[in-house]
Amino acid sequence: MKVIDQFKNKKVLVLGLAKSGESAARLLDKLGAIVTVNDSKPFEENPAAQSLLEDGIKVVTGGHPLELLDEDFALMVKNPGIPYSNPMIEKALAKGIPVLTEVELAYLISEAPIIGITGSNGKTTTTTMIGEVLTAAGQHGLLSGNIGYPASQVAQTATAKDTLVMELSSFQLMGVQEFHPEIAVITNLMPTHIDYHGSFEEYVAAKWNIQNKMTADDFLVLNFNQDLAKELATKTQATVVPFSTQEKVDGAYLEDGQLYFRGEVVMLASEIGVPGSHNVENALATIAVAKLRGVDNQTIKETLSSFGGVKHRLQFVDEIQGVKFYNDSKSTNILATQKALSGFDNSKVILIAGGLDRGNEFDELVPDITGLKKMVILGQSAERVKRAADKAGVAYVDATDIADATRKAYELATQGDVVLLSPANASWDMYANFEVRGDLFIDTVAELKG
Repeated sequence: MKVIDQFKNKKVLVLGLAKSGESAARLLDKLGAIVTVNDSKPFEENPAAQSLLEDGIKVVTGGHPLELLDEDFALMVKNPGIPYSNPMIEKALAKGIPVLTEVELAYLISEAPIIGITGSNGKTTTTTMIGEVLTAAGQHGLLSGNIGYPASQVAQTATAKDTLVMELSSFQLMGVQEFHPEIAVITNLMPTHIDYHGSFEEYVAAKWNIQNKMTADDFLVLNFNQDLAKELATKTQATVVPFSTQEKVDGAYLEDGQLYFRGEVVMLASEIGVPGSHNVENALATIAVAKLRGVDNQTIKETLSSFGGVKHRLQFVDEIQGVKFYNDSKSTNILATQKALSGFDNSKVILIAGGLDRGNEFDELVPDITGLKKMVILGQSAERVKRAADKAGVAYVDATDIADATRKAYELATQGDVVLLSPANASWDMYANFEVRGDLFIDTVAELKG
């Protein structure tokens, strides 16, 4: 780990716990900072706060008292899920207190080169693919960031021989200032998290922060299936390496069922270990990064051919009496569900959809759900999803929760069918996160199998 003196004896406020906040607090304490942690959850329900207090770190729980900022803090490190409209953050910025995210903190201490992956969909799969390919090539790809491993925790033990492969959300990238990956990937950009950012333009601006410090010596991998990416490619100092399933580009591309990098065949698209056209895009982004890092074609092919996918992202769960169950709980927006459906024969699919109502209409989903065998619909957005089903001519049944939906979907299925949980909605109307939702689906499938 780099020797960082800039935090020593500095008063730092960590706003929000969860995994990344606790990791940041422990790291800052280790670096000699005088740390205060503030979390909204009451102390008696907050094991992370209890653990930090036991280790001598000051904690303030049960709310975000503005008077806490009357102390002379030199820095605030915020949890990425807390919006910048939060009064604590607004007051800190008004007082001139720098506000960082845990990702920035990880960058400041890391000796390892960083590959950063962001985008609206495909981040987790692409991050995992890249990590596995680099590790297979002996380059020690360490997964971190939004994928579930706090970046500051992984960065503490990473050496210059490792590579930090970081999944980065728009929430995390909003706060970066010095963050500088040597390779950055933007998988795609679609309207999502508008409730957090306020507009699609602000959302794109947050994602675009990933390349702010990059130079011509660095590489920015962009999805040239999107006109927006082509436009953005003209606005960076980094060297752009495109990928596309629609045209031949000076990078990674699909042509006649084969995946190429700059004119050289790497593997067949049919050899990718996970289904769906979206996974071809994910594989192309991975190939671009791997080739930039000098990985040979055989290693890329072997790794992507054996790739088993990511939990909650088109994850094959089990098969019961000829009915296959797929967990795609991570599909929290319409595009992700569209891409999930592209890998299946609609006439064999019972789709479980619905969740948090963000005011979306689902008309753009109509062509993709047309021809489905049935739908099982739940959640706050149920009425809006039903309107799309009616327009598509798809019959549906209601469900009260994921367990009920899974059982009803199985009752509707016959041998050869697929039960697909791909909600096209966030989970927060019923569940803490998409992982909890997906795990309940998995548990219910296990119960059905007996």
